[in-house]
Amino acid sequence: MTVAAAVFTAGQATAAVSETEAAKLGTTLTPVGGERAGNADGTIPAWDGGITRPPAGYKVGEFHPDPYAADKPLFQISRANVAQYAQYLSPGQRAMFERYPNTYRMDVYPTRRSASFPQRTYEMTRRNATQCRLVADGEGVQNCAEGIPFPIPQNAYEVIWNHKLKYKGLSVVSYSNQAAPTASGAYTLVKLREELLGLYYKPGNTSETINNILLYFKQEVLGPARLAGQVLLVHETLNAAAAPRQAWVYNPGQRRVRRAPNVAYDNPGTASDGLRTNDMTDMFNGAMDRFDWTLVGKREMLVPYNAYRAHAGTTRISDLIRPGHLNPDYMRYERHRVWVVEAKLKPGQRHINSRRTFYVDEDSWQILMIDHYDGQGNLWRFSDAPSVNYYEVPTFWSTLETHHDLKSGRYITMLLDNEDKPRDFGYQSTPANYSPQNLRTAGVR
Repeated sequence: MTVAAAVFTAGQATAAVSETEAAKLGTTLTPVGGERAGNADGTIPAWDGGITRPPAGYKVGEFHPDPYAADKPLFQISRANVAQYAQYLSPGQRAMFERYPNTYRMDVYPTRRSASFPQRTYEMTRRNATQCRLVADGEGVQNCAEGIPFPIPQNAYEVIWNHKLKYKGLSVVSYSNQAAPTASGAYTLVKLREELLGLYYKPGNTSETINNILLYFKQEVLGPARLAGQVLLVHETLNAAAAPRQAWVYNPGQRRVRRAPNVAYDNPGTASDGLRTNDMTDMFNGAMDRFDWTLVGKREMLVPYNAYRAHAGTTRISDLIRPGHLNPDYMRYERHRVWVVEAKLKPGQRHINSRRTFYVDEDSWQILMIDHYDGQGNLWRFSDAPSVNYYEVPTFWSTLETHHDLKSGRYITMLLDNEDKPRDFGYQSTPANYSPQNLRTAGVR
């Protein structure tokens, strides 16, 4: 399926879809807007509700057993046969085979449309379809509540907002590691504690009743010792034109809290060795105003999906990390339909990327892959987000994020929680915990 290219018309609010169009949700479309039917050749099956209950014996707080552990790869893609599958691969994926011809491969499994969300998310998505609107040149939304804002998207801004507002749980805490291996594979783990409180997802809240706050995010560096004690606090907004993101950092050496206006756009992420930018967190977040956004259409692609082997508590971090890329033995790829969105830097604006291409899952609105281009228009970086259904919630979300520098041969991989514990979606928090004043106590070693 393809759609005509569309660019949001600046300065006007977009119209929601009609009741007739919205009636397709839950019938010919999934409740969040994916095509319910499979594809013509049967390689993509029909969506049957996704994972609706945890496997027998699963207890909340455990790593998530692989519901598809019995699946065997259908075929394997290597440098030798990549041309045969090029139509289903992004430029970034194809470049990985060129950059690492002897070690990079993709094991392709049967497609399992596992994505699912709570029933309330489905109900609120149906409401949003006829009421939610873009405002402020695409930098904000209004009349939205809880669910996917634009399940039948009309332009690129709506697709990206669907990713930014997809249900992630109301209050979440995680302990994980990130690693930025050298080209030879040497690395030091950076241990992080991260919290998220999403006001948008709280039952009864709307985009008009939460003082423009989409979510609160707090990140604490727990190790190594030279970095421990650093804290980042972010107040993310629903309308960046009305009030942009606010951020603060606590530096244990200075023992002071200061505003961090640079925690946006293309400034380097925490302890990232310059391998990712702040707006690459959760694949993409924040303001979109420096780029022109175009909805290219929808296509079938081979994407990281149902990455339960990489997510497992029995998998060691040392099992995953290899020179150049993660260990292909733990990766799983499937054929899915994705929305393709192009972002091109506006004339006169500054960003290290002149262009980015996003590949967004139709069933979950999770950004699964990104191709990044440098200032000269050359492919520079490739990002992917192996994801799983956290079926106790349920929500489909990345269990890893990996950003590859195709020039240097380095990469950074994030969300490595295998040797800690999985995300805790039962964490209890309140907005009072995310005041700048609280950073001093959070950062004490």
